[in-house]
Amino acid sequence: MAIQQSELILNPDGSVYHLNLKPEHIAHDIIFVGDQDRVEKITKHFDSIEFSTQKREFKTQTGIYKGKRLTVMSTGIGPDNIDIVINELDALVNIDLETRKPKEKLTSLNIIRIGTSGSLHADIPVDSFVLSKFGLGLDNMLRSYLIDAFSNIEMENAFVEHTNWDLRKGKPYAISCSEKLEKIIESDKIHKGITVTAGGFYGPQGRVLRLDIQDGNLNSKMDNFLFEGNKITNLEMETAAIYGLSALLGHHALSLNAIIANRASGTFSEDPYKAVDELIAYTLNKLSNSI
Repeated sequence: MAIQQSELILNPDGSVYHLNLKPEHIAHDIIFVGDQDRVEKITKHFDSIEFSTQKREFKTQTGIYKGKRLTVMSTGIGPDNIDIVINELDALVNIDLETRKPKEKLTSLNIIRIGTSGSLHADIPVDSFVLSKFGLGLDNMLRSYLIDAFSNIEMENAFVEHTNWDLRKGKPYAISCSEKLEKIIESDKIHKGITVTAGGFYGPQGRVLRLDIQDGNLNSKMDNFLFEGNKITNLEMETAAIYGLSALLGHHALSLNAIIANRASGTFSEDPYKAVDELIAYTLNKLSNSI
């Protein structure tokens, strides 16, 4: 049965509604960034750029890096934007946009996020790199989908018990990264652990300006959470949503973060742009020799 126009919205030129993309515009290996200005910080390393577009905060460039076709895309901030980006990317490769029917042969994308984050532990210093072995979502967006078959329910329950989580905020969900991409990207210089994805930047991440928050001790509880040898390494706003939707749709996903703040020590990187640039170079070199 064809997907209705109200459910899969296309622009007059046939591109998907928010991303303004057609299937031929994207590679199967995609790098996500949050900030639209960071797209060109990656594609400046490319040998050539074949396509570029932007609509709202969603900027996309596709080109060639050392013989490999790559797409770099800005997602903007937060799980709600990830819901838009991954569903529309999947539609580009797995739905025939003319017939509006899912394809019989499905395509699996490789998605790597390059982001910035704050560490919760003093032993994960500013300017280091973190690979998210798991994404632990506090945002509740993925609960709109049938995620239980892909989630780590034992980790979810352990986190709820450890933090005395208020279920009025919704139950957290835990999703693992792609083992395939983890093996390609990992090295001795990269920290691994659980990345917590929050639905906001201030209260949801324990920041207090003028508003009291529901659990002022949540960050300290997360500091000493341990599940099967994995501790919570950092806190941001996209990873768990990327992992969950990718798992549901059959894509591979991995999230990498340059640590620019350390919440435990109260420090901030003296040159956060350098840390991000080093992570970009590291990731591009790994991708050019793999996948």
